[in-house]
Amino acid sequence: MIVDEQKFVRRYSLIYTCIVSLILLAPLYFYVTHKINMQEVRTEIELKSIQSHIITAMDAFGNNPEGTFEFPKFTMYESGLYTNTFSLIYSQIKEPLPSYMPGYHSDGLTRYLITPLPSQKYFFADYIITKTTISYADIFLEASIIAFGIIVLILLLSVFFLNSFSIPFKRVNEKLDEFIKESMHEMNTPLSIINVNVDLFNSMYESNKYLSRIKSATKSLATIYNDMDYLIKQNRIDYKNEIIDFEPFVKERVEYFELICQLNNITMTFSAATEDTQMLFNPTKLQRIVDNTLSNAIKFSHKNGTIDVFIDKNDDGEITLAIQDYGQGIKHPERITNPYYREHEHKTGFGIGMSIVKSIIDKSDITLDIRSAHLQGSRFTYTFHRSLIVNTL
Repeated sequence: MIVDEQKFVRRYSLIYTCIVSLILLAPLYFYVTHKINMQEVRTEIELKSIQSHIITAMDAFGNNPEGTFEFPKFTMYESGLYTNTFSLIYSQIKEPLPSYMPGYHSDGLTRYLITPLPSQKYFFADYIITKTTISYADIFLEASIIAFGIIVLILLLSVFFLNSFSIPFKRVNEKLDEFIKESMHEMNTPLSIINVNVDLFNSMYESNKYLSRIKSATKSLATIYNDMDYLIKQNRIDYKNEIIDFEPFVKERVEYFELICQLNNITMTFSAATEDTQMLFNPTKLQRIVDNTLSNAIKFSHKNGTIDVFIDKNDDGEITLAIQDYGQGIKHPERITNPYYREHEHKTGFGIGMSIVKSIIDKSDITLDIRSAHLQGSRFTYTFHRSLIVNTL
């Protein structure tokens, strides 16, 4: 499948939701700020109302030395009377005051209102102070509900519209996918016929260089065909892991490419420091790794050059597959696995082989190390970690 429509919709729905939410949530910030300011104003008014109630009660009590004044108490508010030196006359406030300047004060979530009194009128007090604790929980809860509603609404609309917009592209994608599958099928048939007839001719008559070239070309086309076939099926087929005899598998792929090497007078050697290594991996995926790396090595090698393929085991018991060529080297090794990247435009291929390799190893317990130097060649080293190894004898 060329494009994963659902992945496209999910990705861009999230992007659009984030962008539009930021735009729409900006006014919400100013709304919350306004609500907080209004809460401060309302709290100051309530503190003034409490103080007015206490002063009214003290006025009603008057100058009655024989009586007992019962200081008003409120559930959410604490008050007190203080002298001009802020010595305590009576107070419900237990915490120290943050300031003794007349006016409205804040200390965290605590709010104070300090108001001067007429001198010597109310129990020799010069100041009345009222305290309360403010809460923004309702404001933030309301803002959270609004923000959540906006984000959910935008996300649903984004998914709906992107799904609607992607329908034509989905249909085109399906048609293109179907066309590629049919083309691949049509390509496979003549390739098979050519290979069979070349093999029959070689068995009946003496081999010649022209037939070798035809055979080599069909093998190159077969590699491209296998890459395209894998790209089409990778999102549809669950490639099951199997137990693979690693060394014979790699050796067989090396032998497969020997004819292509011979036409360019390239010598390909194979050696293995281990034997009877069994790997739990999918053969199709392993073939894509080996074939594309060998194809790349041949492509970048000089005529009469050499390609070395060797299998080894490192100190951690992991298996390494190294493919070394001594050709022109790769200018940008870090880009060689990018989709459709071609180091040289005049070289054959579509630039998809190594990107397929990267997609496989990224999902497997395999690491790739690429070393390359200009005019000295390149070395691709794959490390198959212990989770993939069944046994090593």
